[in-house]
Amino acid sequence: MAVYPPGHPTPPLRDANLRRPVIMDIIEKKIEYLRKEKALNIRGTVLFGITAGISGISANLVFRKCLGVNYDTLKTFTSLATLPFLSSVVTYKLFVTDALYTGNISKENCVLRSFLVSLLCGVLHPTALAFSKNARLAVKYQTVPLPPKGRVILHWVLLCQTDIKLMIIPLIFHTSFGLLNGLTHYMIYESTHENHM
Repeated sequence: MAVYPPGHPTPPLRDANLRRPVIMDIIEKKIEYLRKEKALNIRGTVLFGITAGISGISANLVFRKCLGVNYDTLKTFTSLATLPFLSSVVTYKLFVTDALYTGNISKENCVLRSFLVSLLCGVLHPTALAFSKNARLAVKYQTVPLPPKGRVILHWVLLCQTDIKLMIIPLIFHTSFGLLNGLTHYMIYESTHENHM
């Protein structure tokens, strides 16, 4: 058994004193990295939802002008800003973010899912919601003539045909943003996965 002079720490204690700050530094770096990664992931998803809300507001503006609706402004704008925001954030989390964290999704599949979520929840859902709300208000306050029997859909399509073409701008913007967001989230996942392996 080795005998150590008094006042000199034994080698295991000396190693423990050196190991503790190194381990704490490593843990702090990992926690800081995960905070940055999580913040970027949340920012991208929230920005995705905000663009869906803007798409809902623009769809509401188009249909209010087209159908001549001047009533219940705050009610329709509020619902058309919040419902697309919430639906796109929740759908994106379920179909893209959670699938990334399970680890069974490829890069192409991630970008495709992000594109489909941006198309459905960011453009088609707000447009359909704006049309249904404003058409109901137009019929309720009689700002447009009622459709004839049997030709309801054709009547509404002909009535909104020229103004609905403006929705191509949010369509292009939101779908390209969805592709970019899906690619960014996959790159974040891939770099996080490589750093932990």
